[in-house]
Amino acid sequence: MNSQILLKALVDKNLLLQDAADKLTKESALIRKTPEELIYDRRLVDEVEVAKIKSGILKIPYKKISAEEIPKEILSLINEEIARTYKLVPVSKTRDLLVVGMLNPDDQKAQDALRFIAKQQQINLGIYLVTPGDLETVLRKYSPFKDQVEAAVKSLNIKTGKGGSSNDRIIQLDEGTAVGEEAPIIKIVASALKEAVNLGASDVHIEPQRGYMRIRFRVDGELHEVSQMPMELHQPVISRIKIMANLKTDENRIPQDGRFRSVIFGRDIDFRVATFPTPAGEKVAIRVLDPTTGLKSLDDLGLTGKNLETVKQGINKPYGMVLISGPTGSGKTTTLYALLQILNNVGINIVSLEDPVEYYVDGINQSQVRPEIGYDFAAGLRQILRQDPDVIMVGEIRDNETAALGVHAALTGHIVLSTLHTNNAVGVIPRLIDMKVDSFLLPSALNLMLSQRLVSKLCQKCKEATEMSDSVKEIVKKEMEKLPTNIRLKSEVKEPYRIYRSPGCPACKGKGSAGRIALFEVLEMTPALQEIVSSGAGESKLVEESKKQGMITLRQDGIIKALKGLVNIEEVLTETSEM
Repeated sequence: MNSQILLKALVDKNLLLQDAADKLTKESALIRKTPEELIYDRRLVDEVEVAKIKSGILKIPYKKISAEEIPKEILSLINEEIARTYKLVPVSKTRDLLVVGMLNPDDQKAQDALRFIAKQQQINLGIYLVTPGDLETVLRKYSPFKDQVEAAVKSLNIKTGKGGSSNDRIIQLDEGTAVGEEAPIIKIVASALKEAVNLGASDVHIEPQRGYMRIRFRVDGELHEVSQMPMELHQPVISRIKIMANLKTDENRIPQDGRFRSVIFGRDIDFRVATFPTPAGEKVAIRVLDPTTGLKSLDDLGLTGKNLETVKQGINKPYGMVLISGPTGSGKTTTLYALLQILNNVGINIVSLEDPVEYYVDGINQSQVRPEIGYDFAAGLRQILRQDPDVIMVGEIRDNETAALGVHAALTGHIVLSTLHTNNAVGVIPRLIDMKVDSFLLPSALNLMLSQRLVSKLCQKCKEATEMSDSVKEIVKKEMEKLPTNIRLKSEVKEPYRIYRSPGCPACKGKGSAGRIALFEVLEMTPALQEIVSSGAGESKLVEESKKQGMITLRQDGIIKALKGLVNIEEVLTETSEM
């Protein structure tokens, strides 16, 4: 498909700016990816909107497909290699018609492959256009993790425990599986990592236990055991991972850190590896950094309504600090990346300091701090100011020096994005004062203060309305009454209030949840707040002003989301407090 036709259509529909389209055209020539692929990778336009426009251009109908509705016998009609190579999947079959979903129906090679299949099976073909997301969910059904691991374990002679040479650096997960006694070990590790990506796991834990080794995945914030293996496999598996991460295979007394990158399901995935010695042997934790799940838009994160408007206005100011607070694991870094992607364009110089760099983003100059050699956030921030930056991202403000340098950068005409550990948005100001930042500097330096928490998102396929207990009803009514009338009306939540539960279904694998969503509160620096900060008033005055400002608290944002059927009300009340 002609990329320029698609880009023009997206611009005409106001789904993409002309500057962004021109930038995509230039970049695609340099990195050998089509503009369409870059749009999907960076989530610049909703993929369903892209599919609908493509459908109109190609005159091929768009269809939303669901992996749960495609039985294995239908899937077997087209083998995995063909499906992945040509980006097509079987959707349904009648006696003489096979319906296929295709990402690129105009691809000549894909058309030839389908004609061959149709001729071989003596069947007619029906074609639908599908989105990359729907295609990926169906392709994942081709990877039966447990079957692959069991086959690999059975093929092993568990008398040997050789881990390979430390001179090798393996990037291809399956490389070396054709020959050699290490082949089953390579298959086990490759299958585990592929399944982690398939399930959307954020971490893989490989742990020695008494008499066996277990593998656990962290999915949606919770750990699940996915496999147990004989203890004899522990050392070969650990050695294999060390080789891939370029770590010392003969060092098991101290922790080691490394990382590697591989292509899985057609995506570049980064794996961050950390080993840890225990009495039973080395434990390995692998962070899975999948840009398709880790890089999100503000809408995907759960930032909506007044909060979304306030954030967009705040980051469009020419200078100032945007600080995100919350406990460890609350998604602060993900929000930083979402803000960076909005600011990222060819006319802006963005420089980041991270510990470590989690996702590599084209167009951003990213640097990893190394405190062990004196290159910490403070040292890096001093150097960044010599790089002619427009936007500076600092992974975390941990000490007084970094706080002072960040405020100085904001006051000298830069946008500064960073994170801070406080309980709520209001707590950002007293925390900075505790870090020896002069209070009279803050009104001019601070633009926005955000706080966030992550909660489980209810499965939208099986959610059902239910009644609230009297105690919960009282809390909900009280918090909703605190909201300004205009915000309450915009929330589109009306009495009588109902909450929702998800009992579990095939789509969510019986869990009742599907991913996580953030609760937010956003406080902006207004003239009234500037006066309070300059006068040195305490936190109680700041809280009072936030209420006058109409700030939606974490609890109120959670309650609105619960009444809309997005989250569980009990989890909201557990994760938030009254303000």
